[in-house]
Amino acid sequence: MSDTKTPVSIDVFSDVVCPWCFIGKRRLENAVGMVPDIPVEIRYQPYFLNDWIPREGISRNEYLTKKFGSPEGYEQIAKRVQSTAQAEGLVYDIAKVSRQPNTTDCHRLILWAAQIGKALEMKQRLMDLYFTEGGDLTSKDVLAQAAADVGLDCGEVRKLLDTDTDIDLVTQSAEQAKAAGIQGVPFFIFGGKYAVSGAHPAEDLANAIRRVAEEAAAGEQAAE
Repeated sequence: MSDTKTPVSIDVFSDVVCPWCFIGKRRLENAVGMVPDIPVEIRYQPYFLNDWIPREGISRNEYLTKKFGSPEGYEQIAKRVQSTAQAEGLVYDIAKVSRQPNTTDCHRLILWAAQIGKALEMKQRLMDLYFTEGGDLTSKDVLAQAAADVGLDCGEVRKLLDTDTDIDLVTQSAEQAKAAGIQGVPFFIFGGKYAVSGAHPAEDLANAIRRVAEEAAAGEQAAE
C-alpha cells in the first residue's frame, strides 16, 4: 500500500451551511488520518443546499419557518446535530445565526482559495464562522475578512465580491451536481467511481479510501 504513488482523489459535494457537511468534513479528515500511508487529494465541489434563497439572504427565522414550519420545528434536529458535532470535537451553536445566506459567494471564496492551495482551509473557516461563531455570511466584509484569515488579500477579494467573477462557474457546477442525481450532501466520490452519500463514520470513509488505493495498486502491478 505504501507504494501507491497516485493520490486517491476524493471529490466532496457540500455546502458551508449544511450541518452534516460540517460534521462530514471532520469525519473525512479523521478518515484520512486512519490511512497515513495513502496519499489523498480532496477537492470540494460547490452545492447549493438552499438554491431558492436570494443573493442577499433572508432572516434565519424566515428560513426556519419556510423549511421547518417554525423556528421551534428545528429544535429537536438542532439538538441531535449539536450532540453529533460535539462528539467530533466541533462546536455547533446555530442559535447565534441571524441571517441565512445564499452561498454563491462562499463557493467563490473556496474556488479562489484553491488557487493558493487553501481551499480546505477556506471551507473550514466559513463553516466555523457560520456554525460556531454565528458570522453573517451575507456580509461581503465578513467574507473578505474570512478570506484574509486563510491568506488571501482582503482588499482584492472585497473588490472581486462586488463583481460577477466566477458566479456562472460556481452556479453551473452546483446545477450539474443536482442534474447528475446528487440530492443530498455531503456526497463523496472516491477515485472517480465509488460514491458515499451522507456523513458516514470515519471508519467507513477510510475503508473507501483503502479500496480505491488497493484497486489502483493492483492495476499498476498488472500493468508491469
